[in-house]
Order: sequence, then structure tokens, then C-alpha cells
Amino acid sequence: MALSVPSAKFSSGVEDDKKQDAFGFPKFVVMGHRGFGMNMLQSPDEKMKSIKENSILSFNVAADFPIDFVEFDVQVIRDGCPVIFHDIFMFTQEQGVITEKRVTEMALQEFISYGPQKDGANVKPMFRKTKDGRIFEWKVVKDDPLCTLQDAFVKVKRSVGFNVELKFDDNIVYGEEELRQTLDNILKVVDEYAENRPIMFSSFHPDAARLIRNMQMSYPVFFLTNGGCEIYEDVRRNSLDEAIKICKEGGLQGIVSEVKAILRTPNAIQRVKDSKLSLISYGQLNNVVEVIYLQYLMGVEGVIVDMVMEISEAIASISVKNKADGEEDNGRKSMIMLGEERTKVKISKDAITFLTKFASKLLQQ
Repeated sequence: MALSVPSAKFSSGVEDDKKQDAFGFPKFVVMGHRGFGMNMLQSPDEKMKSIKENSILSFNVAADFPIDFVEFDVQVIRDGCPVIFHDIFMFTQEQGVITEKRVTEMALQEFISYGPQKDGANVKPMFRKTKDGRIFEWKVVKDDPLCTLQDAFVKVKRSVGFNVELKFDDNIVYGEEELRQTLDNILKVVDEYAENRPIMFSSFHPDAARLIRNMQMSYPVFFLTNGGCEIYEDVRRNSLDEAIKICKEGGLQGIVSEVKAILRTPNAIQRVKDSKLSLISYGQLNNVVEVIYLQYLMGVEGVIVDMVMEISEAIASISVKNKADGEEDNGRKSMIMLGEERTKVKISKDAITFLTKFASKLLQQ
């Protein structure tokens, strides 16, 4: 079942004077990364190339599993239309030559002309450039046309919430007015089509996160950080402590952190909670069930995952049974009940130590 909330608009947790109340999800939440999972075209794992990421098909397939949100990337193109696409540049092949164009410089008709069309044609095949410079044709088992933010609101099942990532180019310095105009175009679509769907905003851009918090008080805003796993010129992006500072100064509700940063600095979880902030995570380690269990025990409130089917079904119906009054203390901290069969898993201090060591080994890989 998807997250049930009385309204699409979470309690803002922020008043006009920036006073911040604690924000928290009503349950441990699972979010589908770019829908049913991101595409890694260079990966030998066919699961990473099953359905076109950030597509209506991907969102609706993900919504069939016990998740609460789909996460997707929104950019505003030249004519002011918010579209859903992760990469900053679009690559295609023309007469045997790979060409590229910045997504935000396109008009809508040009943007949607890439990739598969509704009539089955594919005149402009899409390619993707990896961080190491390699280029791969964007081939997946189940392809789907590109889409706009409005398309998502209209065509995606209402059982699932939206984690709207506000996407910007790390290599561009944006002025406040430019950011404000971009965010205003996004908010116009949200205001018109959101209805009762749960929505949250997130962004790696500190100023964009602060601005959208000031421009609306209805939906929670989370700051995205990789917590120092990569280093940026903007120091505000380089640690969980900087992320906490941004949230407190801007009245944001929480942090979305790369899971590696959480596992490397677990003490930061308590600092996040002491700051009355929510904490969820993203990253490839979130496709390992044991890492999800460990985060749950550590107090992380939710996870963004690629392996939607495997992870969502593994952690469905998590509940905790604490030691009953008068029960002999045999070192057991709790029992986590997982899945349809609600198999009881005894979690002891030794088990937590083991999971921590297991996660540490994954970090070294």
C-alpha cells in the first residue's frame, strides 16, 4: 500500500518567522528512483535496463509495488515547460555522428521528438554519456516516450506520491531571479494538478531549495547531499553538517543523503534528529536489503531505491515489537516483522554490529 496521508499538503513545519517544528513521515517510506529504477546502460545487469527511467510507464509500474513515492528530475525548458529528464544534455546520432544539446535550451516539441514516439517511430534515437565519458545508445527492454511534469500528474496512478527533484547544472551559477522563474513555472503545474497527491520537493542546489521553501509553504522541502562523497566548490554541499545548517537556516524539513555518507558518519543521524529534521537516503547501496535494515534500525526514515520490486517487497509491512514489560532481557532489542509472512527477525546488539561491519565492507568496494 502507498503512503496514506489526509492531504497532499504535508504540515509545512515552518511559520513566517522560520520557526521549525519537527517533521516526520508517518511510516518508513520507500521511493522508486526515477520510477522503477534508474537506467545504467553500461551495466551487465539487465534489471538496470528494463524500463525507460523517468517515464510514465516506469512510474506506473513502480506504483504497482508497495512503495510510497516515485522520485524524478524536473528541468524547465526554453518555453517555460517543466519536463522530466535527468541528464543536462540530450545526445542523439545524426548521419553517424553523435550530437548533443542542452535540455533547457529546447522548446517542448523538440524535446519530445527524441526517443520513441506515440506512433511507434524513433527518428531521433537517444544516447547517454556516462561520467567517464563513454557513450551508450539508450536501449531498454521496455521503452516509453519522454514526458512533462503535467503528464505525470495526469497519467500516473494516484496511489503514489511525487518526490520532485529540482534539477540544475552544477557548472552554472544561477542568479536568484532565474531560479525564481524556473521554480515558479514548476509550482504553477503543481498547484493546478496536484489535487490530493502527496508531494515533496528536493534539490542539490542550496539556493533553489531555500527559494522554493519561501515561495510555498504547503509541501516539504528536502536538501539533497552526497555528504562529502564528492567535493564541490560550494562548501554547503560537502557534508551532512553543512546540510543540517542549510535546512535550519532555510526552514527546510529534511535531508536526502547519499547512503554512504550516513554509514560513514552514523553519529550525524542523531544530529539531524536533534535539529528536528527528517532523514532519507539514496544511492546504489540502497539496493542491498541488509543496508536498508541497518538504516531502519539506525533511525533513517526512508530510502530511494532502484530495485523497486526486490526492496519494496523485502521490507513491506515493517513493524517493531519492543521487549514486553516483565519479559526477560536476553539481549534482544526488538523483533522486525517483514513481508507478507511477517517472519520474525531477532535483532540483537551483535546483529547490529554484524550489519555495521557488513556495510563497512560494502563501502570499501
